[in-house]
Amino acid sequence: MTKEEILSTKRHSLAHLLAAAVLEIWPQTKRTIGPAIENGFYYDFEFPEPISQDDLPKIENKMKEILLSWSNFEKKDISYKEAKEFFADNPYKLELIEEFNNQAQQLTLYTSGKFTDLCRGGHADNLKEIDPQSFKLDRLAGAYWRGDEANIMLTRIYGLAFNDQQELNDYLELRIEAQKRDHRKLGKELDLFVFAEEVGPGLPLWTDKGATIRREIERFITDEEIKRDYKHVITPDIARVKLYEISGHYPYYKDTMYPVMNIDEDKLVLRPMTCPHHFMLYKDKLRSYRELPLRLAELAQLYRYEKSGELTGLMRVRTFCLADSHIFCRPDQALTELKEVIDLIEFSVGQLGFEKGVDYSYRLSLGDINNTKKYYDAPDKWQEAEKSLKQVLTDLKAPFVEAPDEAAFYGPKIDIQMKNVLGKEDTAFTIQYDFCLPARFNLEYINEQGIKEQPVVIHRSSVGALERTIAFMIEKTAGNFPLWLSPIQVKILPVGQNHHDFCQQLAAELKTHQLRVEVDFNNETVGNKIRQASQEKIPYSLVIGDKEIASGKLAARVRGQKELLNINKEDFINKLLEEIKTRS
Repeated sequence: MTKEEILSTKRHSLAHLLAAAVLEIWPQTKRTIGPAIENGFYYDFEFPEPISQDDLPKIENKMKEILLSWSNFEKKDISYKEAKEFFADNPYKLELIEEFNNQAQQLTLYTSGKFTDLCRGGHADNLKEIDPQSFKLDRLAGAYWRGDEANIMLTRIYGLAFNDQQELNDYLELRIEAQKRDHRKLGKELDLFVFAEEVGPGLPLWTDKGATIRREIERFITDEEIKRDYKHVITPDIARVKLYEISGHYPYYKDTMYPVMNIDEDKLVLRPMTCPHHFMLYKDKLRSYRELPLRLAELAQLYRYEKSGELTGLMRVRTFCLADSHIFCRPDQALTELKEVIDLIEFSVGQLGFEKGVDYSYRLSLGDINNTKKYYDAPDKWQEAEKSLKQVLTDLKAPFVEAPDEAAFYGPKIDIQMKNVLGKEDTAFTIQYDFCLPARFNLEYINEQGIKEQPVVIHRSSVGALERTIAFMIEKTAGNFPLWLSPIQVKILPVGQNHHDFCQQLAAELKTHQLRVEVDFNNETVGNKIRQASQEKIPYSLVIGDKEIASGKLAARVRGQKELLNINKEDFINKLLEEIKTRS
């Protein structure tokens, strides 16, 4: 086994140990399931009485006590009838047993010490080798049984587990830093966005400061895409359900789409994606091979129903703006277009401060040509598409891993995997090779011989969903946005009231250069004003008193630097404009 597999078996074993400890302290507790997860393990319970975070040390101590009597796990194959008898008083285990029996799966029990559980296996070979200081119970959470909100709410206990105590301590320190950088915390402190109960969960409200960051990214990516021959379009946020039935999205996505609106004997739905809208634009007229590749792009507001338990700040929301595009091209153009898409992505996210191989990498998500229920039935096209995507990544020396059975139903894809401050990966956005939907929508072009052919469509995003990308940026920079994205670029701090007029005139002049400037007119000491500007993470602060007015020089405080920058006004303006232009 690999080092990662060994650690996973240890974490799974500790989930058993957790359940054993809970049952010793609260014998009437109903246990459910407990897998190994990233950084540790969890187990879900129905407790006879509520427990709190204060109970975790007691459970952890019991785990360490029990561990002394455990050596390994003993496996026992049992029949369906025996399993039902063993767990007769546990409705959760009975439900699982029924499910396993229907799937004709072998039922097995695993025992260590006095504890026995229904399990498929995958445990540590020698429990004596587990260091009691290498794991720690972490937190409680509510969890619906089987993840279904219609079911009972259980208590989930999370634990952390690593190879040794040092790895655990390193992770805990890293997590403290991550908590400081949490975009939800910083978003509130920096007044970038809010959530309101009256508006609804997963529906962010952007303040003027947060909207400024969004607007700058929108302008940047729109200008860059137009420079690269993309045609920016605007399409409606709603459409007929029929459109998504044609595309095939409806049966796959209907559970994550908002309910159908019945209006004027018509059925409309909020769009979860833009591809069918862009297909309609393509189909508006007969296309020639000379028009291809045709690159349609849009900053599109999309709507997807996410379960309330899965909503996470800006990372996972119910409405988001996607920098989306669909490239219609001939099959012989697909390879070149894919390479140019990756070039655009690497340039764009690089301008936002993300580094390839450090902050993000690629994942090649493949399909299964034998699974025609999940994937569009076209084996030859699947193989050609997967070959093309792999060749592009290989040619560009892009760091990637392969992920079997993770493709979209209409074709394989390249996922851009972004890392957060804890090193956890999330899919930020995708590039998809689509040979299915062009057929469903009967998309065509006239080739050189005057014959109709079907184009290939490349779905892609250049900077992903703005909400998620900004969340990643907040956490990476700890809220210290580069000058071009900072909501307030310069803050002017008058020493006294008699300096207000000069500061107002200076602010007005800076604004003529499209610099975002604010004057702090609060009746506070200069020291307090400087501290406030620092807390707001303002890139440049100008203290203006008698000396500055008399000398004509500015005393600029640069974020993160101790030394003042003494500079004349014209040089200061030119410095900022160059920094903004180069996005340094």
